[in-house]
Amino acid sequence: MVGGAGRVASPRIEALIARMTLAEKAGQLSCFNDEIRPVGAVFNPVVSPRGAEAMLADIRAGRVGMLFNGYGVAGARRAQAAALESRLGIPLVFAADVLHGCRTIFPIPLAEAAAFDPDLSRRAARAVARETTANGIHWTFAPMVDVARDQRWGRVAEGAGEDVLLNCLLASARVEGFQGPDLTKPDALLATPKHFVGYGAVRGGMEYAAVDMSMAALRETFVPPFAAAFAAGAGATMASFTDFNGVPVSANRPLLTNLLRGDLRFDGVCVSDYDADRELIAHGIAADEADAARLAILAGIDMSMQSGLYQRHLSALVEAGQVPIAAVDQAVRRVLILKERLGLFDDPYRSLDPRAERRETGSKAVRDMARTVATRSIVLLRNDGDLLPIARRGKKLALIGPFGADRANLNGPWCFAGDSARGIDLATGLRGAMGDPASLIVEAGSGITEPLPGGIERAVAAARAADIVLLAIGEGADMSGEGNSRVEITVPAAQQALAEAIAATGTPVVVLLRHGRALALTGAVRDAPALLATWFLGEQTGPAVADILFGAVEPTARLPVSFPLATGQQPWSYDRRSTGRPAPDAEPMAAGRSHWRDAADRALYPFGSGMGYTRFALSDLQVPATIAAGAIVPVSVRVRNVGTRRGEALVRLDVHDRVASRTRPARQMKAFQRVTLAAGDETRVELRIAADALALVTGDGRWQIEPGMFDLWVDAGAGTEIAGAFRLE
Repeated sequence: MVGGAGRVASPRIEALIARMTLAEKAGQLSCFNDEIRPVGAVFNPVVSPRGAEAMLADIRAGRVGMLFNGYGVAGARRAQAAALESRLGIPLVFAADVLHGCRTIFPIPLAEAAAFDPDLSRRAARAVARETTANGIHWTFAPMVDVARDQRWGRVAEGAGEDVLLNCLLASARVEGFQGPDLTKPDALLATPKHFVGYGAVRGGMEYAAVDMSMAALRETFVPPFAAAFAAGAGATMASFTDFNGVPVSANRPLLTNLLRGDLRFDGVCVSDYDADRELIAHGIAADEADAARLAILAGIDMSMQSGLYQRHLSALVEAGQVPIAAVDQAVRRVLILKERLGLFDDPYRSLDPRAERRETGSKAVRDMARTVATRSIVLLRNDGDLLPIARRGKKLALIGPFGADRANLNGPWCFAGDSARGIDLATGLRGAMGDPASLIVEAGSGITEPLPGGIERAVAAARAADIVLLAIGEGADMSGEGNSRVEITVPAAQQALAEAIAATGTPVVVLLRHGRALALTGAVRDAPALLATWFLGEQTGPAVADILFGAVEPTARLPVSFPLATGQQPWSYDRRSTGRPAPDAEPMAAGRSHWRDAADRALYPFGSGMGYTRFALSDLQVPATIAAGAIVPVSVRVRNVGTRRGEALVRLDVHDRVASRTRPARQMKAFQRVTLAAGDETRVELRIAADALALVTGDGRWQIEPGMFDLWVDAGAGTEIAGAFRLE
């Protein structure tokens, strides 16, 4: 027998399946919120609560296959002991939503994506995996690989942004980092690329809303990151909550079986999202709970999360002939293969070592990595007059805004096991790096969404007494993430009023923007002399921001999402398709051309924006005039550091297919490379366009490379673009 699209089950697993009752099979396909070691933070609606003792009784009866979102070795050992007391002694697997750190909180994934560094993402995931597995977890519901082009959607924070290539590279890197080279090792953390598929295109950016798109768009934009994650060895995936083209994904066999199992040849476990199978009733697809369970198992949902539908209804559905036993056995086979791949049959207490928990939790190594990622995630978007970096001595600084001395909003969304009290706020981080810590004045000025009595007056006085204002404003931690879509993606009004008052003092302002998505900036925030996108950086926020502000570390990050001119442009991405009436670059508001009445069809800061404290120049672009179809396209360019500081250039290559059978993106990134150069140094950078990177999905649904002319652009930021072309034969 086989599991999934081709993984062979061992004799041990086949023998177990032969001995299992229907109830025990349904148990292996059921996972529940861990009430034996709860974290105390619950985001989702309460469904199927039972309490620790009732849960332990269910485990002993063989009615539970997985627990999720519980932390700590002691409780996990208690639960595993109960599983081993069951009739067949099948071990539990423990999972959790570890999106950007377990106990030690890293930057949100969108921030990490700004580093444009797959190796950094791989090393960060490896560090997170060591700490997470030491806390009694085998499986993470990450990475999120949904391509996101609508910044109103709160879950933009969890992914790698709007570009397909960056999503693919980071999906692969994060899977490799989480899982490591051997899934049986105690520090291997099973990865779950999610949410299959198209979740990032929800209507209006509204959480859980419907998705409607062509299959060509699905295959070209939203499927590739999943394919990359599966190719990297991901052992599980999670189905999307949403309705896709009229059929919710949890009941969508064409997606979960034909596409996932057939075209992509995925052979791991597909788990539902939280209560998503029961939600088929609210969608209007299922008549009742039993009907919802039937639709889900037949579509390809192997494991039901939290609803308890499989536990309650699967046996009766099989006995009534409504669900073939072969479908149940195949799902059970996949779950048991996964447990075997994790080494749990041979070592049920794998990753449940209290010594490892003490050694790895909050270790210096994981905290150092969190700081490295945080520093590498900060994007310098504006620096008029070289206001930055700031000298460590000789300047009086005013840190103004609700996030100056705040710790509660450092971590951002989805970090239940972290402790915000361990975080280092901006004021603490800055003082620790300053030659004279007493030269920092701190004033809140306003709350996150509400004004403070006398707050603006005190902040204005502080600004007037300072040489430079550091304005720490943006979103609160609960304004991004799941369930936090926004109609207006702007800085809250109370903070905008504070920014306008501070700008009016005339003191130079450096905006330290905190956010989980791209924002539509206006007024004094948009026009500040210096602007840093600092995201939600986790517990090392203060030191990381200080590293950049004082020039200890060069800013090297770039935007993984486009900052729009206005909210109403959403959804928007830099690789949007050409129109029949494009507006010329020199006249973006030309009459009769493609734009809004009150905004151009462009971004304030498009994907890839960012700068450092030095500058680069490009020259001598080399690309063959003609390339054979299916061949790698070699491109090279000379890069020179023309500034006065050592720096790191992100050399990026974009392509446009001039004539094709379907309209193509105006430009789309196909390769990038980082290069570090001392002031005055230069080097030649080689970039390669992969053989299949120029393919498109044709009208009949096939991937095809079409011959013709391709334009290309290479840039290293700050107006360095150099253009060329080649013909594909």
